[in-house]
Amino acid sequence: MIETRAAVLWRLGDAPPYASGSALTVESLTLAPPDAGELLVRVEAAGLCHSDLSVINGSRPRPTPMVLGHEAAGVVEEVGPGVIDVAPGDHVVMTFVPSCGHCVECAGGRPAMCVVGAAANGAGRLVAGGTRFGRSGVEFAHHLGVSAFAERTVVSRGSVVVVPDSVPFDVAAMLGCAVLTGFGAAVNTAGVRPGESAVVFGLGGVGLSAVMGAALAGAHPVVAVDTVASKLELAQSLGATAVLDPGAVDDLVEAVRSATGGGADHAFECVGSAAVLETAFAVTARGGSTVAVGLPDPSHRSSLPAVTLTGEGRVLRGSYMGSAAPARDIPRLIRLWEAGKLPIEQLRTGVIGFDGLAAAFDELAAGRAVRQLLRPTAA
Repeated sequence: MIETRAAVLWRLGDAPPYASGSALTVESLTLAPPDAGELLVRVEAAGLCHSDLSVINGSRPRPTPMVLGHEAAGVVEEVGPGVIDVAPGDHVVMTFVPSCGHCVECAGGRPAMCVVGAAANGAGRLVAGGTRFGRSGVEFAHHLGVSAFAERTVVSRGSVVVVPDSVPFDVAAMLGCAVLTGFGAAVNTAGVRPGESAVVFGLGGVGLSAVMGAALAGAHPVVAVDTVASKLELAQSLGATAVLDPGAVDDLVEAVRSATGGGADHAFECVGSAAVLETAFAVTARGGSTVAVGLPDPSHRSSLPAVTLTGEGRVLRGSYMGSAAPARDIPRLIRLWEAGKLPIEQLRTGVIGFDGLAAAFDELAAGRAVRQLLRPTAA
């Protein structure tokens, strides 16, 4: 057993401001050594994602108490029995769907849909079973198999991708969720082709990564939609050819249709809102596709004109983790970053320590932040 500091969520459903609340606290916990097929990782950088916030505010129910955090990079310090292809000292990106490698989905090349990993994530446990964080006989659940808001964590081998030491931790961390999810939605799920038009609703880390993916795939025009001026400005620097603030136009659907020459070939909903999904569907052209990327509250429902699916050949599809195969896609994303074609570092809007974590979630809840990065071992 070792001691590690970690950010613990004690209960769901608290409203901001979180900085003055008690639902999220930093605690000293014990961490069991890695079991068979697991790794002990020193966390060097962890991104604050809306999926973390969705657990805090209760829209994504998870067991508590839980060690939060799911987008991260770090250094392997110890490997459990049976791990033969990762060694202490390796730098790794952690991803939020642990792939078992054996289920039908994994065997079919769809590790993001791993049923074993999904079951473990829902239960707040690791793939091998149980939890590794504890204190005084109390177990602390894992968040999406990662629990990155900790100085050290134990993860499944199927949750990591080894990356070159030359990739800065701040960049590597964002590959585990924001970039993998948003870029993958454009390139893997939608299969954007050169000259097709695209519109992205919601410009957090995932939405801006979708902008980069669509632009790099050759889409034109690329329209970015958000209510925050600084995010619209950032979207333009990342490849958006037009930006729209819903509050500044009389009819958002018509504004997007006008900007895309009659309707978008691809629309990406990166907010996690049923209402925004309806708008995204409405702006697509005949034969266009709408990709649901954001995670809404499970109780929310959308109403869409069903006849357009057949009569206009429109497509509605979901994209989880960017339909990615992390072992394949993360090295490709790194090569694009190395070539200067994927400026991931521009997504970073702040670096914090444990003492600033709760306040950082207030920034995220207010929509002001893109990607704030926690440095657990430096705090």
